[in-house]
Formats: sequence, structure tokens, C-alpha cells
Amino acid sequence: MTFNISLVAFLPCKTFLYGKKNEKLESFFSIITPAYNSRQTIYDTICSVIAQQDVHVELIVVDGGSTDKTLDIVQAFEHGHIRFISEPDNGIYDAMNKGLKMARGRYLGILNSDDYFVDPHILRDVEALFEKTGADTVYGDLNFVDPKHPDKIVRHWRAGSFKRKKFLYGWMPPHPVFFVRRECYEQYGYFDLRYRSSADYELMLRFLYKYGLTAAYLPRVLAHMRTGGQSNASWSNRLRANREDRAAWKNNGLKPLPVTTLLKPIRKIPQFWVRKRMLPPAITLFPGTQAHIETESKQVHRNNIV
Repeated sequence: MTFNISLVAFLPCKTFLYGKKNEKLESFFSIITPAYNSRQTIYDTICSVIAQQDVHVELIVVDGGSTDKTLDIVQAFEHGHIRFISEPDNGIYDAMNKGLKMARGRYLGILNSDDYFVDPHILRDVEALFEKTGADTVYGDLNFVDPKHPDKIVRHWRAGSFKRKKFLYGWMPPHPVFFVRRECYEQYGYFDLRYRSSADYELMLRFLYKYGLTAAYLPRVLAHMRTGGQSNASWSNRLRANREDRAAWKNNGLKPLPVTTLLKPIRKIPQFWVRKRMLPPAITLFPGTQAHIETESKQVHRNNIV
């Protein structure tokens, strides 16, 4: 695999540098990317973040001690608004917590190392909705794509507008497109590491249902997520996730309906039907991403860092 690091300098983004002169400034967004042996995908993730226009953004990569070329790819960017640490952790949610506690931004989001924003205006639109509504959280829609063919939609998650009671019927917003004001984490806590695959569900249940944080819905696809998530990797993982979903309600002192946790996976079924009626995705190929390099190989200079 090859990467064009030199093109990153020409991405249409505002670089937000942290030096002595700017040390008291806050970026508008902090995006946390947990990673482990992610050399195949993290380049596209990073490019989709730093290509965001009309906002200040910092990217925090929290690596779990990768043994492939993941860190070489991150370090090759040499941008002041990318920070990273690499050390052993206690799983993906532990890595997310580390990144959240490092964040300087006003609004925090989590984008895994095999996911990417679909165009350069995502964070601008999210920020506008935060400012317009004053909401504590903002979320949107998500596409699941084939890991080898990211132009192929496997599943379309249309989240829909927020109503607190929807949690009783198995609803939740897509976590990769869930943005939260930093003070909400500071006041109501981070990911609970007792949960191996449902800590994201527990956190959103705690924030939105238990504590009644407000949420605003941005009705468009914000990110693409390559399939292969932990909770859906096998039937045993799905059963474990269901047990953890029930524990999330109990540990928060909440009472679900008898069918709440059963409806949660059932709600996913129509997401597979919807994608059959969708047009092919209008993916913006960010200059410098692997997808762009594959399609424009005769026009760009390649630097092999593998």
C-alpha cells in the first residue's frame, strides 16, 4: 500500500496549531480516533478530519501499541493539529476515554480508525446546529460500507429525530456520528469500562435518557463506517451485547420495557432494506486519500512508507 503524504499540505482545511502563542485557545472540535494496527484504513480517517472546512479542529489519535505502520502514517502528517499517544490500553473504550480527557475542543466526537467523514462540510454543519439549537449533543445518519469496496453501501442507519421515550423501544443514535459538548463528559462521566461491547450504548442511555441531555438531529449521512464492528462480529458477541444492554439499564437505576433490549437489534433489520433503494453514495474523494490515489494514480506523486 502506498500513501501520498505530500498532498496533505494542500487539503482545504484550517490548520490549528498549538504553540506557546496559542496555548490558551480552544479548538471548536476535538475528534478522537482510537487505533490499533490500522495501517490499512487510518490514512483515509485522518484525511477526512483535516479536510474539514470552516472550522477549527484537532485530531487526537490514541494508539494501543500498534506493531504495523500505523504510527508511521500518523507521524508522516507532521501537522500541529494532530496529537497522538501510543501505549497499551484496556480496550477501545479505554482508548476513547484517554482521548476525551486530552481534548481541548468545545465539541467532542469519536471517529474510529476505519471510519471517515463523507465530505469536508460535516463539522461545519454540526457546529451550526449546536449554535442554532443550543443542544448538548448533535447526531446524524451513518452508512455502513463494505471494507474492501467502500463505495458499496451495506446498511443505512437513518437515526431520525430525538425523543427520549424512543430508548424504551430499542432506539439509539449512531455513535460514530454523535457529538457532545465537552462539559457534558466532565459532568456526567466517560465510558464505563465494565462494558466490553456496549459502553457506547450505556453512555448515550446515561446522557440522553437518565440525565435528560438535549439532542439535535442533523438529517444527513455524516460518516461511512466499514463493517466489522465488535458487538456484531458473531452471535456470541451479539448475545453478550444484549446482556450488557440490559445491565446498562439496571446499573443506571432505570427500568426498561420487557421488550426494550430485544427491539434494539430488531430495529437494525430495515436498515438493510433501505440501502437497496438508495442511489450509489456521492463520496467525496479527499485529495491524498488512498481512494483518490487509486483513481488518480497517474497524476499524483506517491511516497511509499510501508
